[in-house]
Amino acid sequence: MSIVDNRKARHDYFIEERFEGGLVLEGWEVKSIRAGRAQIKEAYVILRDEEVYLLGAHISPLPTASTHIHPDPTRTRKVLLHAEEIRKLIGKVERAGYALVPLDFHFTRGRIKLQFGLAKGKRQHDKREVEKEREWDREKQRLLRHSAR
Repeated sequence: MSIVDNRKARHDYFIEERFEGGLVLEGWEVKSIRAGRAQIKEAYVILRDEEVYLLGAHISPLPTASTHIHPDPTRTRKVLLHAEEIRKLIGKVERAGYALVPLDFHFTRGRIKLQFGLAKGKRQHDKREVEKEREWDREKQRLLRHSAR
């Protein structure tokens, strides 16, 4: 079940491979994400010292958050992956033109997981091509519906 989706990533990048990892979160962050107060449109994933981090994700604290905690909505959060997955990622990200882009937050057995993808940036003409294909598919469906009547 998806909580927050990053549609912009699918528009701006070709997603070649998908990975799923757990997030190291604080209690107020879990409550906010469950309430749907997270945004990953401007976020990105980096590799540093053989560890994976999520940067730029904005999780708005709930107004009922505790008074003795000072929430930081855009703090860097660690992503938990198996060591062999991280090693595989390091080799792929070092190739030119590849980035790690967060795709969505979702629940897996009650835990909040981050799905991110190994992505290659789309050029402007690629985006236009995808848009043309999408419009043509819609037009085909419309024609099929009208001819079936």
